[in-house]
Amino acid sequence: MPEVLKAPLVVEFPFTRSLGPVQSAFLTGLRERVVLGVKTGDGRTLVPPVEYDPVTAEELHDLVEVAPTGTVTTWAWNHQPRPGQPLGTPFAWVLVRLDGADTAVLHALDAPGPDSVHTGMRVRIRWAAEPTGAITDIACFEPYDGEPEEPGGHTGEFDNPLTGIVAPARLDYTYSPGRAQSAYIGALSEQRTAGERCPSCRKVYVPPRGACPTCGVATAERVEVGPRGTVTTYCIVNIKAKNLDIEVPYVYAHIALDGADLALHARIGGIPYDQVRMGLRVEPVWTEGARYPDHYRPTGEPDADYDTYKELL
Repeated sequence: MPEVLKAPLVVEFPFTRSLGPVQSAFLTGLRERVVLGVKTGDGRTLVPPVEYDPVTAEELHDLVEVAPTGTVTTWAWNHQPRPGQPLGTPFAWVLVRLDGADTAVLHALDAPGPDSVHTGMRVRIRWAAEPTGAITDIACFEPYDGEPEEPGGHTGEFDNPLTGIVAPARLDYTYSPGRAQSAYIGALSEQRTAGERCPSCRKVYVPPRGACPTCGVATAERVEVGPRGTVTTYCIVNIKAKNLDIEVPYVYAHIALDGADLALHARIGGIPYDQVRMGLRVEPVWTEGARYPDHYRPTGEPDADYDTYKELL
């Protein structure tokens, strides 16, 4: 049995969104070191504010300032902070009900250890040195034994309010492709493409998943396919992806490799983008040291007949 592979994987992208009046006021307020909540019809103050009452679905718009001090309602100790978290040393995740609010906000509490944290303890916001208009303008909470601070009565009206934000989204995890895909990746390292055949329906799946998606039975019979194949369908990409050194426009296609019953996707090169077509016969192009084909290019063969690949669209 081949070695089962595993590797660290990072999925990261910038998430861009526009802000409505409530969220705009909340984040602009943080930039100005003011915490705003929103009043509901029955008099509750929600912090962080939302645009609609979660109970009645009533639209909300009456903003009210709350204090930067509050009370811990529950907590959990974080022994090993991860990259990108509010603090680099161990801290507590806390839900804090700020004075004047009826709901709690989740953030970090800078405390010397778990024995120093308890439900009901009083805390205060520690503001970031350089606010930008994000939840990170609250650097963290810190223990507080003084008198409750009074809010200033801000109405939520600001000069130069924020209208949109860009929030980086990132997921770090260890990916293990499993037995079937480990064998597939191992074959690619030898510039071969291998799938697995279903013992019931006899279809060959590339890349293999270890089980037939149609019959639900395990697959184990290894079948080498390709290297040539047929373009079944495609799209023309006109927007350049970040950190991808490919000039636009270019073509990304589904390719049914000879002998496979499932199309895989890859970039098409070696031909003008506006000449790529369904049925085009292609072959892989490998670069030195690559673990998978860089792209596929035309073979010069006549186009495949539609009936030979229509079931793979």
